[in-house]
Amino acid sequence: MAKSAGSFIFNAVRGGAVGTSEALPGISGGTVALIVGLYDQLIGGAGHMVSGIKRYVTDVPRGRGKDRANEQFRQVDWSVLVPALIGMAVALLLAAVLLSPLVEEYAQYAYALFFGLVLACLWIPYTGAGRTWRAWHYLVALAVAALAFLLTGLPGASLPTNPVFVFLGGAVAICALVLPGLSGSFILLTLGLYEPTMQAVRNADVVYLGTMALGMVTGLALFVKLLQYLLENFHHLTLVVLTGLMAGSLRALWPWQDHDRNPLPITDVPVTVSFAVLGFVVVAAAIVYEQRKKARTGAAGAAPTRVH
Repeated sequence: MAKSAGSFIFNAVRGGAVGTSEALPGISGGTVALIVGLYDQLIGGAGHMVSGIKRYVTDVPRGRGKDRANEQFRQVDWSVLVPALIGMAVALLLAAVLLSPLVEEYAQYAYALFFGLVLACLWIPYTGAGRTWRAWHYLVALAVAALAFLLTGLPGASLPTNPVFVFLGGAVAICALVLPGLSGSFILLTLGLYEPTMQAVRNADVVYLGTMALGMVTGLALFVKLLQYLLENFHHLTLVVLTGLMAGSLRALWPWQDHDRNPLPITDVPVTVSFAVLGFVVVAAAIVYEQRKKARTGAAGAAPTRVH
């Protein structure tokens, strides 16, 4: 019982880290999910949930497909997914109200910290497939990085806040949750919907938030199946693309820029660089710890059994 409660809290905290990042422009929820080890479980779980729901909606009313739908639901790791989603939702709301204004006030230091975090996190998709990169892999990653660099430099739009655009904004922004390197809040900022969304959270605007949530559910259902298919059938190439995407998206976290991505004078270098180094070291230490943990587990599993 204690172990179960501890596991619930641990997964809720991991989900909370992802939710917090989604409230901050430029910070990728997908990247944080990679750092805390939730990425594969979130993508896989969401994919199986979408498949199960689809079968219940389309097949079960016709008197077939119920067993196949239940099989999809059984493949979801609910003990991880449920607390992670609860932690994500709670942290997202708290961060939007409490943390977002603080980050805006100290944007240079915050972006430097997350720049270091994401830079170190590039190692995860780079080595995730366990295969050697060839020359054309680097070319693909470079092309994707260049595209991401250009896209993150686009000036922000100013879309109206009518239900249609709010729905579409939510559908596009949620895709960033499953794409490391892209930030849902950054996409909303680019569309001109970030501040209206934060204001809706603070004012508990149920209509606005409900419309955006519906768009998020729709976008997630459409996109997560595509990404799940790519990871299952083109795992290495998908990780190559994700590596390039994360590298190019670092532009969004450059500390010396304003909200419109215009360059600012390079000031307060020692403190800013210190925050970037801190972020890099935190992720690097987590990666080293995880690799040593896997090595110890593998060695224990490979140890010969004594015969008495």
